[in-house]
Amino acid sequence: MGKGTILGLYGYTVMYRETKDKKYLEQAKNIAHFILTNPNLPADKIPYWDYNAPNIPNALRDASAASVMASALLELCRYVDKKDGQEYFNTAQTIIKNLSAPAYKADLNTNGGFILKHSVGHFPAGTEVDVPLTYADYYFVEAMERYKAFAK
Repeated sequence: MGKGTILGLYGYTVMYRETKDKKYLEQAKNIAHFILTNPNLPADKIPYWDYNAPNIPNALRDASAASVMASALLELCRYVDKKDGQEYFNTAQTIIKNLSAPAYKADLNTNGGFILKHSVGHFPAGTEVDVPLTYADYYFVEAMERYKAFAK
């Protein structure tokens, strides 16, 4: 349970945006609540590769999951009440800030040209472990664009 849960958050949020069917909004809110109240979500909001990884707090973090979560929360905060919306916005802002710090954001002309370091694709299979991933960068850029739109 990790990135799949976060991808569910993103998917249900998009389904609500496209259909305006409240069942999708309610499911997105339920998933957001599960993620944000999970005792294994670190304070910096960059999730472990799995919420139940056996070696927490020493488990690998997943920048790709964090970037998807930030983007989803910035979309979802537009559709909910002010209290929840502010929580989602603040969490996304924290994620963007932390992904933009040297621990996760690569220096220019390093990291194979990728923006983010430290993503996890499929830990149990031993593939894409602690590496840059294309979709991590995609959702990070999307999150930053959504974040910038709030300033307008």
